[in-house]
Amino acid sequence: MTSLILPQSGGGLGSYTLTGTPLALPKPGAAPRFNRVAFAAAHIVVDPLADNDPWLDQAIDWERTIAFRSYLWDLGLGVAEAMDTAQRGMGLNWQGALDLIRHALAAAKTRPGALIACGAGTDHLAASAATTIDDVIRAYETQIEAIEALGGRIILMASRALTVAARGPDDYVRVYDRILSQVREPVVIHWLGEMFDPALAGYWGSHDHMAAMDVCVDIINSHADKVDGVKISLLSAEKEILMRRRLAADIRMYTGDDFNYAELIAGDDEGYSHALLGIFDAIAPAASAALARLAENDEAGFHAILAPTVPLSRHIFKAPTRFYKTGVVFLAYLNGLQDHFHMLGGQQSTRSLVHLAELFRLADQAGVLHDPDRAAARMKRVLAIGGVT
Repeated sequence: MTSLILPQSGGGLGSYTLTGTPLALPKPGAAPRFNRVAFAAAHIVVDPLADNDPWLDQAIDWERTIAFRSYLWDLGLGVAEAMDTAQRGMGLNWQGALDLIRHALAAAKTRPGALIACGAGTDHLAASAATTIDDVIRAYETQIEAIEALGGRIILMASRALTVAARGPDDYVRVYDRILSQVREPVVIHWLGEMFDPALAGYWGSHDHMAAMDVCVDIINSHADKVDGVKISLLSAEKEILMRRRLAADIRMYTGDDFNYAELIAGDDEGYSHALLGIFDAIAPAASAALARLAENDEAGFHAILAPTVPLSRHIFKAPTRFYKTGVVFLAYLNGLQDHFHMLGGQQSTRSLVHLAELFRLADQAGVLHDPDRAAARMKRVLAIGGVT
């Protein structure tokens, strides 16, 4: 059994012996079939050897970044591209996002059946008191036009600029009515909660989530022919279920709830959620294996695989939730999916050694460390930088 010394949440250091049994990775070949649509919001791999200013510049390792998307496709998962998991708005600007989308779409075209959708927002618009609703509309149109020109499908991201410019729900209705009337294909609307991005507090014109939901549902159901589905990221199973039951019949609910995804995907007698999740980046083999069990009507097997991942996910997405990307990239490093633990903007520094140590324990217990010995060796390297030897 592999053991190492880890920081403890109560202070000090303690010995930890790995006990988890790694999930078997599927053999290359035909991707598994699911009865849910499942996207993983994918992270990016930076080039740690670039001679730049990491807080200011974007140096992306395109080979490893696209290889990670191929890994997700091999597992039967779709790729939600250039979303917040890819540090959109936290290190990745619009030009970098467009380059990412271009590379990912080109890779997807070489793989028949590869599922991919791309985030379109307004993040190139510097919001200020002078920002108008027309500015927001034009910003959305710019990004949508660029993505559609590449053949991409749209995930309509929430807009920080809209929260600044809007004076009430009617302004949200005006923006979404205009944009949805123009898109080529049905889109996925993303309602990202303020726990993920504080700048989005009050989205849909209200700080009351239930009042905001009224506005969002009305917009979606009024444009049912232009909306594939909606992803909500409010970390509330109750709110998601309530909203799911209010959607028009053909509109999908994509869970963005990284706390309660297992129960929401399994569903109940009145319906279920599909998935568009950042945690599926980190636990992709477990997600794939569990969804395959669900497709075989083995709900017990589905929960047996996913249940141990929930404590890990809740830890990765703990408050401040916007720093969850650090845990996602750290787990990719532990699992050998990239050779370093560096991120855009130096975001690897947003979580403590204590946090990363607990992440390591929970990943072991969830069986999502692909090679425990390698993961332990890499954990030791990170700890050594912090003075734990």
